[in-house]
Amino acid sequence: MASMTISLNGATLEARASGSLFWPSESLLVVSDMHLGKSDRLARQGRTLLPPYESIETLSRLADDLDATEARNVVCLGDSFDDLPAQTSLPAAARDTLDRLMAGRRWIWIEGNHDPGPLELGGTHLGQLRLGPLVFRHIAQQGARPGEVSGHYHPKASLRTRVGQVARPAFLLDTTRLIMPAYGRYTGGLRHIDPALRGLMADDATAILTGLRPIAAPAFAGAA
Repeated sequence: MASMTISLNGATLEARASGSLFWPSESLLVVSDMHLGKSDRLARQGRTLLPPYESIETLSRLADDLDATEARNVVCLGDSFDDLPAQTSLPAAARDTLDRLMAGRRWIWIEGNHDPGPLELGGTHLGQLRLGPLVFRHIAQQGARPGEVSGHYHPKASLRTRVGQVARPAFLLDTTRLIMPAYGRYTGGLRHIDPALRGLMADDATAILTGLRPIAAPAFAGAA
């Protein structure tokens, strides 16, 4: 799968077309906002029923990313599960896949607002992780030092094509921070020019759209 090399606070990273992030020198793969078990949570709450396949589809894409990168370390940047009960009610196939992916790897769960933890699936559960020049947390902080990698907002950006505007999940990058797209199958998105994101990113930020291949464009040039 295609990737785009980017730099953040001296770390050389790969923004992958799938929406994951790879740090080659640390053999580290990062994903954010998988929201596993969303269909189960909606069913428990008597809300709109969705086909219960999103967890296995999301984990299958994660398996592909792990096979491609051969990452030995994984950081899940929060909201890995749609709520805490979802971690114990995953379909058997999804739980088996997750167990297989975790085996033999250092696996770190960063707490999110949907899954503040602790999780009961093995691995390490942290509020945030500092590693070299980078810090990994679920929600970006105003005034953060350079090197922050976060998720939470599910940013999406638009691409003009021959058939009109197409919105895709996107990374948002400036010299201080990287905000990652949601990795989960049943996740909505926030327009990258929404005030919540616009207030965090520098004027010269870059949007890196996911899809068949990553496409980079100025995030806010001509934004409306």
